[in-house]
Amino acid sequence: MVTFLPARPGRLADVPSFARAIGGAESNVACALAAAGHRAKWVSRVGADGFGDHLVEAVGAYGVDVSAVRRDAARPTGIYFRTATDRATAAHEVAYYRAGSAASAMSPATVPYDSVANGRVLHLSGITAALSADCLALTRELTAPRAGRPLVSFDVNFRPGLWRDAAAGGRVLMELARGADIVFVGADEAEEAWGVSSVSAIGDALPEPELLVVKLGKGGAVVLDRRPEAAAGTEDGDGTATLVRAPRVDVVAAVGAGDAFAAGFLSGTLRGLPVRDRIRHGHLMAAATLTVPGDLGAPARTVHADRLVGLDDEAWGRLHLGPGWTGEDQEVPTP
Repeated sequence: MVTFLPARPGRLADVPSFARAIGGAESNVACALAAAGHRAKWVSRVGADGFGDHLVEAVGAYGVDVSAVRRDAARPTGIYFRTATDRATAAHEVAYYRAGSAASAMSPATVPYDSVANGRVLHLSGITAALSADCLALTRELTAPRAGRPLVSFDVNFRPGLWRDAAAGGRVLMELARGADIVFVGADEAEEAWGVSSVSAIGDALPEPELLVVKLGKGGAVVLDRRPEAAAGTEDGDGTATLVRAPRVDVVAAVGAGDAFAAGFLSGTLRGLPVRDRIRHGHLMAAATLTVPGDLGAPARTVHADRLVGLDDEAWGRLHLGPGWTGEDQEVPTP
């Protein structure tokens, strides 16, 4: 979607002007991965309109392959407006204009499996599944067992307002998550969607994913690693749990941080890094977005991020990141 960011804090009714940007869970992840030096491809549908032109050009400018994005002459590009406040606060407002949008018409018929099957990782989101029955059918097809499929990554992204029946939406997202290889879910959204919030309870509810990433907000993130090599090294054969605290961050805007975290973790996955380092890269990518106003922040250079990821636990715990920390001329001093 095209995102309109407020010129100043306040109610939508009081904001006089908005700056145009891009937004959307999967496209955010694709842009962040491309900016970090990976090959990324965005598969979607946009309207044959000016907003569609802007989205394709803006996402492509990050280095993302947009050759599989289709234009829909009958449906518009989705847009939304939001306030400057944190999504978790009661003052936060979002106005979506995407009912009947081009993206909501995605389906197994309009998105051929071949267009998404040639990557190492296929990243999906529960937001897409909520857009329409056709989008849900597509997401179900892509998370279904299939020989030779890419590593399937699924961000639950439970948004109750997108579902006519929030409880039914939670059950659908549980089904989809159980078909993925890597799952990202916040403890707070697991509580809202499934009535469970502890890491162990979420793990019990989702036994299938090899890597289950439970986000704890400022508390960091825990990864339950059930891959065969991890399970073989434990007494009970259930795998390992790795907790990494998030660094202290001076937050400018919280929107997009979850997508950025997923991109950082997937970047580490593509590089074959240990789980602890994947989580730390997730935190650093999230910090790059938290310290800018929009949904996307320029990631730190790989050599810069790797230096911070390599800190010992004590130094990592003292890390403090503020606006501008990813700049070429602004190295973060080692604590």
